[in-house]
Amino acid sequence: MSRWEKLKRNPRAAWAAFILIAVLLAVLPFLADTLLSRSWVRIIDFVLLYIILALGLNIVVGFAGLLDLGYVAFFAVGAYLYALLASPHFGIHLPFWALLPLGAGVTCIFGVLLGAPTLRLRGDYLAIVTLGFGEIIRIFLNNLNAPINITNGPQGVNKIDPVSFGGFSLNQSHQLFDINFPSVHNYYYLFLALTILVIFISMRLQDSRIGRAWVAVREDEVAAKAMGINTRNIKLLAFAMGASFGGVGGGLFAGFQGFISPESFTLIESIMILCMVVLGGMGNIAGVVLGVVLLVVLPEALRYIGPFEQALFGRVIVDPADLRMLIFGLALILVMLFRPAGLLPSTIRKREFEAEDEVEAQNGARA
Repeated sequence: MSRWEKLKRNPRAAWAAFILIAVLLAVLPFLADTLLSRSWVRIIDFVLLYIILALGLNIVVGFAGLLDLGYVAFFAVGAYLYALLASPHFGIHLPFWALLPLGAGVTCIFGVLLGAPTLRLRGDYLAIVTLGFGEIIRIFLNNLNAPINITNGPQGVNKIDPVSFGGFSLNQSHQLFDINFPSVHNYYYLFLALTILVIFISMRLQDSRIGRAWVAVREDEVAAKAMGINTRNIKLLAFAMGASFGGVGGGLFAGFQGFISPESFTLIESIMILCMVVLGGMGNIAGVVLGVVLLVVLPEALRYIGPFEQALFGRVIVDPADLRMLIFGLALILVMLFRPAGLLPSTIRKREFEAEDEVEAQNGARA
């Protein structure tokens, strides 16, 4: 019996675990600020932001089995929509509560536009098309500054309005019960609330008829169609839902940073988000969260290797940036070799890989 099943059968233990996690999340920015530094609170903010993005990609890749290498395009569309409508660039300053749903809606339309031409594609062909879509969006953002300046080209958009609710700006420090809440703490609680909402939506989708239809399409599209599933609409819905999460993440990123440029939305970002999903466990929400935490926190922690080498050897032998990428690549290779379903795979995916291993073992024995 798994720990999750044990918690389900013991309501008191479940509530105790829930309260403990809630308290830990509530005080996490203060703990990080006190024990480490304020920069680590900012890193935690980015962890929450990437969880939203990775869960959106998990709908497309993990649930529906559609390989998407251009997911960063939706991130970029959401960020630029927020930036252009909440900055002096066009002189429009729409409120945050209007921009975030608008960004989700517009990127949802972009998701359908991407999904429509790719309905007949699978595997490598789908990956190439989505990769091209992501690069087209980036190049457009980089060049739409002439003859009419829409995106400000490679210079990007700055002076973006911070997230605010009425007169309450998250970009300023606030006092509550003699407790000081700096800007990064304010954004942490907003990101945490939206991350919990996205996790809740993902869990409801996973357990719904739509979620089961996505899994059926992932396993065998022909069989799913034979069972009466409208595979076209289901795949378009996966692209639309995943894109809307990317748009929400883009809007939060623009409001948080205050500046965006096309350089923030390169192919490596799509690959990094995909690695988070694959490393943690495709199709498993908890696994995706784990993958995000590892791939955001560990590279930042490895920055301290440079001062450690300086103190130990008197000089830096291996550049921390190179070492981070080396360890990152090695970790991915080891996971693909020994945990192909991810560090925390879903039950269905785990059964699939075990069945494949059994078939390969039987074929090997016959040979």
